Amino acid sequence: MKVFYFSWPRVIIGGIVLSLALSLAVAESVTLLLPVFAPTERLVPIYSVETPARKVAISFDAAWGADKTPQILEILDRYQVRTTFFLVDFWMEKYPEVTKKIAAAGHEIGNHSATHPHMSTLSPEEIRAELTRTNKRIKELTGQDPLLFRPPFGDYNNTLIKTVEELGMFTIQWDVDSLDWQDLSAEEITRRVLDQVRPGSIVLFHNNALHTPEALPTIIEKLQAEGYQIVPVSELIYKDHYYIESHSGRQRPKPGPRPATAGEPGKKLLE
Repeated sequence: MKVFYFSWPRVIIGGIVLSLALSLAVAESVTLLLPVFAPTERLVPIYSVETPARKVAISFDAAWGADKTPQILEILDRYQVRTTFFLVDFWMEKYPEVTKKIAAAGHEIGNHSATHPHMSTLSPEEIRAELTRTNKRIKELTGQDPLLFRPPFGDYNNTLIKTVEELGMFTIQWDVDSLDWQDLSAEEITRRVLDQVRPGSIVLFHNNALHTPEALPTIIEKLQAEGYQIVPVSELIYKDHYYIESHSGRQRPKPGPRPATAGEPGKKLLE
């Protein structure tokens, strides 16, 4: 009679190898049954613009308060600067005359939502309701048809950007944040802006921040002395034939001749 002796370590190793082989076979079989999904394209707003000109855009968000706005308008008028004000619907409802004064002074009015929500939490239908309600108020008070939308808190996702584009508008962020809402001193605000600004920058201020009126003259004077032209956001961005870098949000013109359909939101390509 033959007696077979088993080495327990060998038996254990053999069992592990057999289990791994079976697992791989099962996984391969399951994988063959699963549908193939392409990775979701990440969409981004416009943070800044690639431009050969020394141009920058200054913008103001308005959601709470209006005490500082007349002083800001006076400063902008003194330096003959036109900017973009992104307004919330409930703010315009509370300050209709201030809204009219902003537009009458030659500034562009952008949409900043109706209720200042986190837009990434909303459905496409809710996003449309937020924007169309605010667009209607802007049109009634100023006569302008808004082209630009800035999401509250800078909060966005693919659904938001696609829905905004379907409404014929552009989603706008910023690459230079003054942080004026943190009640920084005028010197700190000025230093932050001038240290970060470059051709094609979009600068974020707020219409009722404590020290913004004190900081603005120095910022404008230095930018103008350095040869910068300060323009509304819509005069900085490309309306068509462009792409947006997915890692930086910088809008760049596509190579080649520009098409004849200028002025409408065009097909964006992400790099």
